[in-house]
Amino acid sequence: MPTAAPSEVATVYANALFELARSAGGDAGAAEMGEELTALCEIVRSDVRLRRFIESPVIGAAKRAAALERMLKGRVSDRLLTFLMVLNRKGRLGALLPVCDAYDATLQQAFGKTEVDVYTVDGAAPSPESQQVMRERIKAATGKDPVFHFYADPHMVGGVKFRIGDQLVDGSVATRLRRMRSALIDKGGARVRAATKDFLG
Repeated sequence: MPTAAPSEVATVYANALFELARSAGGDAGAAEMGEELTALCEIVRSDVRLRRFIESPVIGAAKRAAALERMLKGRVSDRLLTFLMVLNRKGRLGALLPVCDAYDATLQQAFGKTEVDVYTVDGAAPSPESQQVMRERIKAATGKDPVFHFYADPHMVGGVKFRIGDQLVDGSVATRLRRMRSALIDKGGARVRAATKDFLG
């Protein structure tokens, strides 16, 4: 599911990691770090025990650092492991998932891309042709290449909704029906007021 906007703290740490990775390996290095960080965060999101271990305020920094070393040494890059150790030492490891989201946002911004959440009734991806039309229109509107993520929204009657950053673009059938109803009520009310005015002189 789409996440809330990352906090300022998460953004600061994500930007620091991005600049470090980019200075060491250029754009390719920054992108590679993004893939590695995303892969790690996907594991954390899917493993409840690991997430509790990372986010728990009860576990001491030294104990957690030793465990991270055992778990991740040789399985992630030294640069990412060092970054995780810094987060742990600063008491910020619990913000790892927001940092991951912030890093992805930074990456997309730097590479001229924008995250677009697409909602349909069943969450199925549209045809390649439809995606191309969507991509062209969104790029024309934002100046950035969209990166699509597809989600199901069973409360929709039909159609499609887009979330581009904080902006929701709603083209669902239910929303169109509500707008149509509102327009009819507004127009009907205007006619009634006009007729009343004419009747009363």
